[in-house]
Amino acid sequence: MPDDGLITIPSNYSARQTLERLEAALRAAGITIFARIDHAAGAASAGLALRPTQVLIFGNPKGGTPLMQADQRIGLDLPLRVLAWEDEAGNANLTYTDVDWLAVRYGLGALTAPAREALAKLLAKFTAEAAS
Repeated sequence: MPDDGLITIPSNYSARQTLERLEAALRAAGITIFARIDHAAGAASAGLALRPTQVLIFGNPKGGTPLMQADQRIGLDLPLRVLAWEDEAGNANLTYTDVDWLAVRYGLGALTAPAREALAKLLAKFTAEAAS
């Protein structure tokens, strides 16, 4: 488990393309897309520069509800979200919060293990596919 609770994977595509690939794969799997936030566009509207930075917020009540039944405060971190961003060299990355880190943060017990494992597998699978 990463110390900061974040998992970052490099992408072979631009941040925009990577997030489009992720969104398409999630939609095809029947996962609800709640929002796509373009931080760079927001910065530009305020006259500020920001490298490509977008967040995709998505989820499914079957996955998140068991975690919220254990501790409703995890609703601060659900639905799931993935950040697509480009570093100063123009390399794109995807970053998301490690589900095991969330379990520690909220003190989720063994009863939530199946739901946590399913969410962790979902995040790893879809982000890897979108980035490669």
